[in-house]
Order: sequence, then structure tokens, then C-alpha cells
Amino acid sequence: MPDILYPINPDRTIPWNNLPLLPIREELYRTVEIMEQLGNAKAALARLHGRSAVIPNQGLLINSISLLEAKSSSEIENIFTTDDELYKAYSDQKVETTGASKEVLRYREALWSGYNYLRKSNLFDQDYFIRVFQEIKQTAEGIRPEFLNTTIKQGGTQPNAGQVVYTPPKGLSIIQNKLNNLVEFLNNDEQYSMDHLLKMAIAHFQFEAIHPFRDGNGRTGRVFNIHYLTNKELLDVPILFLSRYILDHKEDYYFTMMGVSQRGNWKDWILYMLRAVENTANITFHKINDIVHTKDSVLDYIKKGERKFKSPEDLIEFLFTQPFTKVQHLVDSKIYAENTAREYLNRLCEMQVLEKKEIAGHHYYLNQELYRILSE
Repeated sequence: MPDILYPINPDRTIPWNNLPLLPIREELYRTVEIMEQLGNAKAALARLHGRSAVIPNQGLLINSISLLEAKSSSEIENIFTTDDELYKAYSDQKVETTGASKEVLRYREALWSGYNYLRKSNLFDQDYFIRVFQEIKQTAEGIRPEFLNTTIKQGGTQPNAGQVVYTPPKGLSIIQNKLNNLVEFLNNDEQYSMDHLLKMAIAHFQFEAIHPFRDGNGRTGRVFNIHYLTNKELLDVPILFLSRYILDHKEDYYFTMMGVSQRGNWKDWILYMLRAVENTANITFHKINDIVHTKDSVLDYIKKGERKFKSPEDLIEFLFTQPFTKVQHLVDSKIYAENTAREYLNRLCEMQVLEKKEIAGHHYYLNQELYRILSE
């Protein structure tokens, strides 16, 4: 009788309470193709890490790239907002935001609250996942109650749309047991020794298969991906634009994930996640370079102008931390007094660095080049 490398889910309509615990067998991930792709992903991620680490003002990256990650991850869940709506909402954080923009900003806050939680504890635990989920969903709920008959159904409009493709484990003690196994796998690099990118890919599937919450599992799992990379010091801050690849290859994301539970096909799932890391590390690297080079070019341009600006470095640094700026932003940051801030922003509009927009009776100043870079 052949050796079974990974017991699959025998009936996708019944809770998979026998979801195998981690780790998985080495034969499932130690293949030539996976090792080659792992090398490519590690090289791309290391280049991004090295580039971002030498930038003095991490705010240039933290605000803009994390917003892109939040927007893409939310779109995977069919939560859509325009760039203008999102950037305006971010610039108005002291004002109550509604709709899709509010959902996206919650994801961004979860990126940062989870990141700070791990900086203090340095270890993953059940509370970490619950906190991230609660931030995303703005709820006090925890692990889903036992009475829920949770199923994952086929989306789209094809003939099989609406059919059950997966039913996650059911029962509080079962879910907690599998989560405890997951966090032990994540934290114990001595017992479960493997490359961190492989461990991230395996853990992401496991979390989604456990599906511990009523809703928001996909976004929670994608936040975890970034936090795992920062926790293992493969990135300093959560700036990898990882959900961009998943959004662009959404069908493959779900197909390869289902391939694990239905066919035991870990190879295609791990290759998918490694390609996502390589692709988005390269995209993020080029966006960082574009932002930094453009910022330096704009600073040089206004310094050479006939009309001088006080503290031009501080002004341009701030303008490249988010696409929309208001007079009050510069005042609150103690860069300028109100009249000076307004004068300088209007002057930059005359110089075609900014574009003045009136939205709902309020004036915003759009950094056109930063907006272009982030929208590409």
C-alpha cells in the first residue's frame, strides 16, 4: 500500500475536523522546483529589505505602501474604493469615515496594531490572531461559535457557483487545538526548522483551513503573511505589497489552496506563494525607488526656484508620505504656521508640483507624482 503523504479532506461538505496538524512531510515541499523558486523569492525580498532599510524617513513607505496593501487585500474580498476616496479618507482620519474606505483603513490599522503587538511579545499566539481580526472587523467577537454551520462556497457565475468547496473544522476545542498547533509551528524554529518563506506559505494555508472566525479570515491571514516576514526580520516594516499578486491571480489563489485540501497538492500552493513574494518584492522595490527619486527631484526643483521656501526638506518629506495634504496637516506637524502652510501649498500648485482640489467644500492638495506612482 503506497505511503500517504497528506490525508485529504474526504467530504468537502462535512467539517474537516481531521485537518492534519503541522508540520507537513518534507517530501511535500522539498522539491527542485520549489527550492529554485525559493531562491528567487529570497533574493527579491532581500533586495527590497536592503533598499528600504537605508531610507531615513520610513514614513515615505509606511503610509503609501501599506495603503496599497490594504486596498488590494480588501478588493480580494470584493470591498472596493477608488484611490481618491481612499487617500481622502486617510487624510481625514480625525473625521468619521464610512463605506469601503473605512474597511480599507481598518485593514491598514490592523497591519500596524499587529506589528506593534509582535514587537512587544515577539511571539505569535491566539490572541495575536484574534486582535488582528477584531481590528479588521471592528468587533469584540473571538473564535466563531459552535452553532455556526460555516462553509466556503464557489463564487462567480459559472454553473457550479454556490456549491460547497470546503467546510472548515467545527467546535471551539477543535479550533483552539489546531490554532495552538499553528502558533507552536510558527514560534518553534528549532523543532520545526525550515526556511521562513516556506513556513509562511504553509502557515497561511493552515490558518485559512482552520478558518477560526465568522468573517475576515482572508484579510487576517494576509495581514499575518506580512507580520511573519517582519517578525523573522526579513523586512523591517510591513511594506510588502503582497496582496497585489493575489488580487491579480485571484482564481489561482483559491484553486491552489483547494488543491491542498482536495488533492494534497502542496507543491502548487507553495510555488504560488513564493512567486507572490518574488513578484511583489520586485514591484515594491521599484515603487520605493520611484518615490525616493521623484521626491529628490522635486526638492531640487523648488530649491532652484527664485522664490525660496523655509525648511524645504521638511515640506517635501511630508508631501511624499501621503497623496493628499491639507493645510492643517502641516500645522499639526509643526512644520509651518497656518498662513505659511497655505501660501507654500498654493505656490507649489503654481509650480505644478501639487494640484488643488475642492471636495465637499474642503481644500486638498494632491501630490500628482506620488499619486501616479501609487496608481501604476
